[in-house]
Parts: sequence; structure tokens; C-alpha cells
Amino acid sequence: MFAKAARYYVNSYKGLSREIWLLAFVNLINRCGTMVIPFMMLYLTSQLGCSISKAGIVMSLWGIGAFIGSYFGGKLTDKVGFYKIQLFSLFFGGVGFIILGQLQNYYAICMVTFLLAMVNEAFRPANSAAMGRFSNEENRMRSFTLMRLSFNLGWSVGAGIGGFVAHHSYKLLFWVDGVTNLLAALLLLYLLPDKHSIQQKGIHHESKQNISILSDKAFVQFILISVIYLSCFVQLFTNLPVYFKKELHFEENFIGYLSSWNGLLIVLIEMTIIFWIEKNWSKKRAVTIGVAFHVIAYLMLVFFQLPFWGAFIMMTLITISEMLAFSVLVSFWMDRTDDTNRGQYAAIWTMTWAFSQTVGPLLGSVMAQYAGFKMLWLTVALLSTTATFLYAKIIKN
Repeated sequence: MFAKAARYYVNSYKGLSREIWLLAFVNLINRCGTMVIPFMMLYLTSQLGCSISKAGIVMSLWGIGAFIGSYFGGKLTDKVGFYKIQLFSLFFGGVGFIILGQLQNYYAICMVTFLLAMVNEAFRPANSAAMGRFSNEENRMRSFTLMRLSFNLGWSVGAGIGGFVAHHSYKLLFWVDGVTNLLAALLLLYLLPDKHSIQQKGIHHESKQNISILSDKAFVQFILISVIYLSCFVQLFTNLPVYFKKELHFEENFIGYLSSWNGLLIVLIEMTIIFWIEKNWSKKRAVTIGVAFHVIAYLMLVFFQLPFWGAFIMMTLITISEMLAFSVLVSFWMDRTDDTNRGQYAAIWTMTWAFSQTVGPLLGSVMAQYAGFKMLWLTVALLSTTATFLYAKIIKN
């Protein structure tokens, strides 16, 4: 039994292209150095003496820059190719982090943060376009899952090491983040030479090239539904930990265990689950059941005062929801693209994430403050239920 399970686990990683594995490795190295953003607020307030409001303005500028950078990153990807945009973003992002760490003037920090976010986040749509180019319909969900695995693993490593580095020197955070960006750029240059990048001059896909993405009604509907679902999902990283602390009175280490469990489950079993879904379930079933698990998880918070083990079950349901839904969602929009417009679709998807990460926590925190957490979780459950039915209408088998 164990040997059969192990063989199935190994088989779930087979059939992916060499390029997908190399992109995942480059992404892992890049994300292992992600240290500045998680500690930026602490750096500005404790090291440079900025007020919380001023530090918040800097982080808002990062969000605005990321939103704009995602858009132009996608547009440029379709014009000059995903390879050049990824390389440009990694190299100049690395240089930008090093420069940012040397600045002392508040207004200079604001300006460089905004520009750096634009450059840094241009990487995402280009990377998604590359993933679409090097995967096919049969393995696309697993290809995306592998990239998510590398992202989650790299983020976990980076955040852990970042805490150790920050304890000794905040300035060193910027150097480590910058150098890992530069290292990822060198690895991309060496491991994946620019022989696959699409040259726009020689490509003519008249059926899609001359059609505005916004005229794709199903995609527009998909994006609007995703804003609802993702705005609910990001409560996981923002208002939910506050609820655990203030309402359930969990200690910080227990809250950390719950967050770690989310990442650990993704790393350990997501690929196997997606491998099984590809063979046994339709995309519609996977995404509707996935979002339904999200509803159940938050209804637990509405009707029960959860002990730690109850919160553990609730976090497991949210993680299963994430694993079932996300790969299908990416596959949905990617299947609608070709080599002339994939970057623009990827840009809009990245911008959808950025918008949801801005609006969701803000509206959630306001509702929690004035109406209470129970009302917030009930609203999340109702909105997620709405998203479940709407996704079922537009995602075909």
C-alpha cells in the first residue's frame, strides 16, 4: 500500500516539461530571497523612525506600483516576449532592492518603492505567459501547481530566514533580496536561453490577435466573479489571524502553526490532488467543490467558538478549497489565450489578485470593526456561495 501511494505521488510530478521545472527552480530561488516586503513596515517604523501612517503610505505605493507594473508587464510580454520581461524584472528588481536599502530620505524611499514595485511585479504576467507556453492542456493544472509549490516553499524559506537576518541587520535584508533576484536572473539566462521567446513579427493569429480581451464576455464575467472569491480568500492572511488573536485568544505561536499548516499541506499533497483531479473530475466539479469548502470553513466560525483543533480543521478546509480551485481558475483563462495575447490575459489576472488583496482586507477590517467578526464571516460565506454558483455557470467541463 505504501509503495503504491509513493509511486502515485512520484507519478504526479511526471510529464511536465523541462522548461516548467526550470522556471519553478528560478522562481524558488527568487522567492527564497523575498525578505524586504514582509519586514518593510517594521523597517520603516523601527529603523527609520517613520510613523505608522507614513509607513502605510509606502506600502500603498508598493500596491499601486504592483498594479500598474502587472498591466504593462503583460502588454510588453506580448510585444517583446516573456523571456525578456522576466530577465528585465529580475535584474533591475535586484538592483532596485539594493538601492532602496541605502536610502534615508522618506520621499526618495516613496519614489523608489513605487518604481521598484512596477518593475518587480512585471515578472508575474511574464512568468504566467511562459508557463502557458511550456505547458499543454493535459498538464497545465499541474504545471501551475508546481509553480505554486515553488512560490509557497520559497516564501516560507524567505520569511523564516528574513526574521533571522532582520534580527541582526535590516540593511542586510535588502542585499539578500537584491542578490537573490540577480541570481535568479543569471539562472534564467544560463538555464533557459532565449530560444523559445515569441517574436511578435512572425506570428499571426488573426482569430484572437485583433479581438480586445475585454470583448471576451466569459473572461470578463470570470474576472468579476474572481474579485468576489479572492477578496474573500485573502481574509486568510489578514483579518483571520486578528480574529484568532482577539476573539479566540490564541497565542502567536499557535497562529503561526495554523499558517504553517496551510503552506505545508500545499507543498506535500497539492500536486497529487491535482494529478488525481485531471484524471477523475471535470474542472467545473473541482472549482465548485473547492469554493464550497471555503463556504463551510467560514460557516464554522459563524456558528461555533472554535478551540484550536477546530481552527485546525477550519484551516484544512480552506487549504483544500485553495488547492481544488486555484489551478482550475488559472487553467480557465489560460485556455482562452494564444501566443499573441497570453501576457495581457496574465496581466489582468495578476491585477485581479492585486485589487482583491487591496479591497478585501480593507472592507473586511471595516466590517469587523463596526459589525463584528461574526458578520464578516457570514458575509464571506454568502459571497463565496454566490461565487460557487457563478463559477459553475461559466466554467465548462
